[in-house]
Amino acid sequence: MLYALADINNFYCEAERAFRPQLNGRPLVVLSSNDGNAISRSEEAKALGIKMGAPWHEIRHLVDSAGLVALSSNFTLYGEMSDRVMTILAHYSPRVEVYSIDECFLDLQGLPGQPLDIGKRMREQVLRWVGLPTCVGIANTKTLAKFANHVAKTAERKPGIYPPHFAQVCDLEHMSTEDREDLFARTAIGEVWGIGPRIEAQLVAGGIKSISDLLRVDIGTLRRQHSVVLERTVRELMGVSCIPFDDAPAPRQQIMCSRSFGKTVQDFNSLLQAISEFASRAAEKLRQQSSLAASAQVFIRTSPFCQHDAQYGRSATVPLPRPTADTRLLLQAAVAGLRAIFKPGYNYAKAGVMLMDLSSQEHSQGELDLEADLITDKSRLMSAVDAVNRRYGRGSLVLASMGPGGEHAWHAKRERLTPCYTTRWEDIPIARA
Repeated sequence: MLYALADINNFYCEAERAFRPQLNGRPLVVLSSNDGNAISRSEEAKALGIKMGAPWHEIRHLVDSAGLVALSSNFTLYGEMSDRVMTILAHYSPRVEVYSIDECFLDLQGLPGQPLDIGKRMREQVLRWVGLPTCVGIANTKTLAKFANHVAKTAERKPGIYPPHFAQVCDLEHMSTEDREDLFARTAIGEVWGIGPRIEAQLVAGGIKSISDLLRVDIGTLRRQHSVVLERTVRELMGVSCIPFDDAPAPRQQIMCSRSFGKTVQDFNSLLQAISEFASRAAEKLRQQSSLAASAQVFIRTSPFCQHDAQYGRSATVPLPRPTADTRLLLQAAVAGLRAIFKPGYNYAKAGVMLMDLSSQEHSQGELDLEADLITDKSRLMSAVDAVNRRYGRGSLVLASMGPGGEHAWHAKRERLTPCYTTRWEDIPIARA
């Protein structure tokens, strides 16, 4: 196998900059739900010392002192931009594994041309067609491809750590042994995919600080002192492929949809609207992976950060008579759970719905029509609802219990939200020549 890992740099920030070039060169952060924490940072924001997850109220002063720009997260935009990038990358290989919203593994084995040239073409086309910068790492295992991608990014962002000719696209498989060992010696073990802070601290305490140090240790010793997972990581660093290519990721075993509210709510109807939206969204995801759910769990809770409020939190799991992907039946179960756990007099700050006990729709068990109240199959109705919402936008066709459209108190706070440039007609940018 020959893997290429294409990774979009500072994805959320760069997706915003693609439509607002006036943000180029300025420190920029994208905030999490309810504008709480920084979840994406531009290189300029990182240079200011802003850490990933930094609370907004602790970095707000940088707006005046350093020109920091903060934006609310626009996941509709990011999801659509990610689809565009993955569609382009899919033209470069018959086998593609979308690893996350901004990362994609490709199988380059047997493709004509030099892998380094293929990586450069991929990067150039994504930048030219979508406006997003990427880096590409190439190697014969996934862990090494992640490492090569790290080298490509770091060589571009932090000159001096790695040789500059490895910037943007790094082909670890076809470089000299001396160059590879030099990169291993320069890299701290904490930068290796699969080695978390706890294992890193243990290894450093034992005098293992770089990848080179790690590769000198006997594998059997590592397995006995740590875990099989670390052994697998080391074997991957040695060029032995242990993590297979996953063309079709396994369907999720649970599907959750939850939100922290923009403002606390106290009444049952507001919670009902929120739960209805969460259940509808979770059911849509359930149908996308062709699964059925046998139970639904609903939870509500107050904010632990509001110490002056009375605290309350509870969940309820409601089993369904038979597995289903019908939004109406899943919502009925969620609402039954909500009625069981709701207590008036509290300031509720978060709620959610989790669909559990999932099974494949293809292997669902058939039943004889012996029960008078046997619920008829409404899969075609659900497919029609999904098709309408895909064509005219999410929320075009909803259950009445979600309430009227518009902003509700329980909607997440997004005071700095940018337009949905690629998915809403009225938000499409206008170019004037």
